[in-house]
Amino acid sequence: MDLQSELYKASLFENLPLLVKQVVEGYISGIHKSPFHGYSAEFAEHKIYNTGESTKHIDWKLFARTDKLYTKKYEEETNLRCHLILDSSSSMYYPPVAKPDLDHLNKIGFAVLAAGALMQLLKKQRDSAGLSIFSDSYQFYAPEKGSERHYYMLMNALNEIAVQPAENKGTELYTYLHLIAEKLKRRSLVVLFSDLFQNQVDDERLFEALRHLKYNKHEVLLFHLTDKRTELDFAFDNTPRRFTDVETGAHIDLYPERIKESYQEVLEAYLKSLKLICAKYDIKYVPVDIADPFTRVMNTFLVERQRFG
Repeated sequence: MDLQSELYKASLFENLPLLVKQVVEGYISGIHKSPFHGYSAEFAEHKIYNTGESTKHIDWKLFARTDKLYTKKYEEETNLRCHLILDSSSSMYYPPVAKPDLDHLNKIGFAVLAAGALMQLLKKQRDSAGLSIFSDSYQFYAPEKGSERHYYMLMNALNEIAVQPAENKGTELYTYLHLIAEKLKRRSLVVLFSDLFQNQVDDERLFEALRHLKYNKHEVLLFHLTDKRTELDFAFDNTPRRFTDVETGAHIDLYPERIKESYQEVLEAYLKSLKLICAKYDIKYVPVDIADPFTRVMNTFLVERQRFG
């Protein structure tokens, strides 16, 4: 990877906490246009008052402004534990991006910013966040905590994974998901970001690992990241091209139009099987195009958070 590309990456991710804070603030400012209309922009510090609860913590000033009853939320009242998992295999560094920005990201860049935004939401709500990053090795693990110091440690880990070179790293999701299932001792919301590129045998092992998490009473939210234009629509002009497996280095030369139809048939069958298996085991499966804004990720997360609680 050339020096210029590295400098561009550094300029985007050099202050990740500030960047994700801007993403979340932009999301909250538009929240009244979303399915969460009426969800207070001060949700980080309050929860809706339920009939029968003690009235001593009601925020009467907020009631005067909103005509709705909220109680002040204290850190010890919050029991949500969320563990974020990032697949950092080489396929996640696709597509190559010379100058990344919020509108032009590869899959790992999108995953880093989306995970960072969720951490910022968790921080605002005084919830606990943990993080795992792995490919064919376990690169980073931190348990769920809610401290300021812990938050910045997780942000630093995300930053490092975003700017590292896209080396030939395979995917062993199933191995490390089993390990995480053993590490998580208390019920948690588990959020996985991956492109799920593996062979059929590994797919079976992957769902065994996801079932392990479900068996241990965790809720699982799976964001399936793709570059829709090239990976789903296969939108290449019909000139000879070399397609390279970024995880193994293997390559093949061909005309895209000759395989497009069969490629999309196999892909459609694969995606259908993913959705069916996730539905069978009550795993929330969410396909995400990395060209889309982060709204889909954050909306889904907030719905699952409310359901989890």
